[in-house]
Amino acid sequence: MTERMLQRSVAPALRYWDNGGERPPVMLVHGVGADGTSWDQIAPALSPEFRVLRLDLRGHGRSGHVDGALTLDDFVQDVVDVLDACAVPAANIVGFSLGGMIAQGIALQHVHRLRRLILLSAVAGRTAEERERVEARLAILQEQGVAAITGAAQERWFTKDFIARNPDLVARRMQQLQENHGPSYAAAYTVFSTSDLGEQLHAIHAPTLIATGEHDIGSNTRMARFMHAQIAGSKLEILPSLRHSILVEAPELVTRLVRDFLRS
Repeated sequence: MTERMLQRSVAPALRYWDNGGERPPVMLVHGVGADGTSWDQIAPALSPEFRVLRLDLRGHGRSGHVDGALTLDDFVQDVVDVLDACAVPAANIVGFSLGGMIAQGIALQHVHRLRRLILLSAVAGRTAEERERVEARLAILQEQGVAAITGAAQERWFTKDFIARNPDLVARRMQQLQENHGPSYAAAYTVFSTSDLGEQLHAIHAPTLIATGEHDIGSNTRMARFMHAQIAGSKLEILPSLRHSILVEAPELVTRLVRDFLRS
């Protein structure tokens, strides 16, 4: 990451950070199509007890767009660069959706930088069939534009009941996704769709929590159970009646799960 990109990423990351005290550090890593604001219901609830870094990935939100594809290793290094810039030797890493794959990369490549690992609606172990579906979505994006992806995303992210009860919130979220999906797909999603850490997950030995919605379509319960089976001693939580966006649908539940796990 260039110095300019690093500074643009660090600034939003520090919103819930306090250099004073001895509170354990927590790094929050969002997914493709999102940005650092996707953590805004979780971060302030954690900040009284933890020093929270809310990462904003390259190609997303305020961190700026990038040209060309990035590798998974690039995004892993971005996390390490931000930890270095904030003088954090090791942190609890929380990854949402495809951010979970970055968190797994940290666990595998930079073991000493990780305290505990939390994977929320996370992706891992993609099969050839799943990669084909991702490639089909990318083709639609290229041919029909971002709206073709985000229009269908609403019911991938939220239950119908949540949409009916929170139409304004869902509309804002879909607008944010549409604004971020173009650059974030170009910068990251192609790489993630072909990155398969499944055969390496058994090498993760950090205490790990895996949580996903019962009706998650994007990163489904099959993936959650697969990760749980591969990561020895991991804890699995299948959250009833929720879809992919557990950070928005059930922020209090997710905060409690994360806090309780980090305390244990």
